[in-house]
Amino acid sequence: MSTSRTIICLLRNDLRLHDNEIFHWAQRNAEHIVPLYCFDPRHYRGTYNYNLPKTGPFRLRFLLESVKDLRNTLVKKGSTLLVRRGKPEDVVADLIKQLGSVSAVALHEEVASEEQSVEKGVKDVCAQMKVRVHTCWGSTLYHRDDLPFQHISRLPDVYTQFRKAVETQGRVRPVLPTPEQLRPLPSGLEEGPIPTAEDLEQTEPVTDPRSAFPCSGGESQALARIKHYFWDTDAVATYKETRNGLIGVDYSTKFAPWLAMGCISPRYIYHQIKQYERERTANQSTYWVIFELLWRDYFKFVGAKYGNRLFQIKGLQDRSIPWKTDMKLFNAWKEGCTGVPFVDANMRELAMTGFMSNRGRQNVASFLTKDLGLDWRMGAEWFEYLLVDHDVCSNYGNWLYSAGIGNDPRENRKFNMIKQGLDYDSNGDYVRRWVPELQGIRGADVHTPWTLSSAALSHAQVSLSETYPAPVVTAPEWSRHANKKPSGAGPSARGKKGPSHTPKQHRDRGIDFYFSRSKNL
Repeated sequence: MSTSRTIICLLRNDLRLHDNEIFHWAQRNAEHIVPLYCFDPRHYRGTYNYNLPKTGPFRLRFLLESVKDLRNTLVKKGSTLLVRRGKPEDVVADLIKQLGSVSAVALHEEVASEEQSVEKGVKDVCAQMKVRVHTCWGSTLYHRDDLPFQHISRLPDVYTQFRKAVETQGRVRPVLPTPEQLRPLPSGLEEGPIPTAEDLEQTEPVTDPRSAFPCSGGESQALARIKHYFWDTDAVATYKETRNGLIGVDYSTKFAPWLAMGCISPRYIYHQIKQYERERTANQSTYWVIFELLWRDYFKFVGAKYGNRLFQIKGLQDRSIPWKTDMKLFNAWKEGCTGVPFVDANMRELAMTGFMSNRGRQNVASFLTKDLGLDWRMGAEWFEYLLVDHDVCSNYGNWLYSAGIGNDPRENRKFNMIKQGLDYDSNGDYVRRWVPELQGIRGADVHTPWTLSSAALSHAQVSLSETYPAPVVTAPEWSRHANKKPSGAGPSARGKKGPSHTPKQHRDRGIDFYFSRSKNL
């Protein structure tokens, strides 16, 4: 085979060509480039504590679409994507042997221990075979080397302190140019088939027409989404008002699934925002997209600071809490059969589509940890299985936060499921959408069916404990709001048709979750 310099670009959660430093570096340092993606069998086993499936059907479909899309992009640039099934360290070793001309392997560094063990495996193989390893950092908005902290151990334990520091002292690097043509592959390499869900022992998911994320994986889809959300619809200009919506595609950016797999660069989003602010409008909504990207950065850097404490039962605060592992309660929660309609609607949306709104995630996490008292890791691993946008640091960081053992200066905040349901689904449209057995209950009463008279339930064709469960738990604070329900009128679940208008008193609930001293959310 060829004796000229060949660089293997090992892709993992960086499935894009734009703003991708490993391609940028390889272009300058090789005559031949081998873009490689490995379907690692370890990703299709059980989760660490509760042996739930690690990669669920929605994320796998999104991944397969993203791999296909990247291959198509690379083919247009005179290359292709090699696809192999196996551990990356083994596949890389085989390719080095087969080619005989590999001078380096380039890959992006990750934060969590499983991903780092892959990096170590690749480095060990390359050291034995006298091949250089070139690593890059490319998953965050602010580059790790540009943080205004001398060392990651100095990262603040409160988000606001981190945000203020990077906003005043940090800089976002420019986007790297996308190559017009890529260096060719060495001759004689088979590109390899992209496996099916069945090949990976997964079922093909059924597309639900109610989904708030009816989108496909891949860099080209991600770039199209930005064009749609920013430039075609101006939806970004009302993001701060609509982001707590529950129904529809455009109440929030929906960038997270593409960000999680690296189909889109956070720096690209940032520079598009800045361009939008120059050419159209700059307001709290455009800033808030950057604010949310900074949360994603923060959780990534928290993962780098704390390592495996992100996954341990005592969390970042090393606090012992007597969590329960009641499988009956956990099954009711994960199946959306708790008898608390706002929780059940969100959990069913997740199970049927792989997606759940940010508002929903905060509520179902609070319910699992604070109302049911279950081990937060059960919830985190269920989310890891099902979420199409699962990002290990954001998921586990948010669950620690909800459990009260993460990055939170105020302990013991608990969401009131009834108040939240009434605030964000005031007419009950979202609940009826996902819990059809309650469709006969009109208006806001759908949030508290157990408070209705037997005549009202009978009229709605609902029989508690038969057609719909009685609540597995009721919290005393719920009754304060169960008696204040609006009478069937009012706005529907927000986000349904274009820009929605959150009632003014609820506009900053997302901020409240992080900054409010109020315990009654």
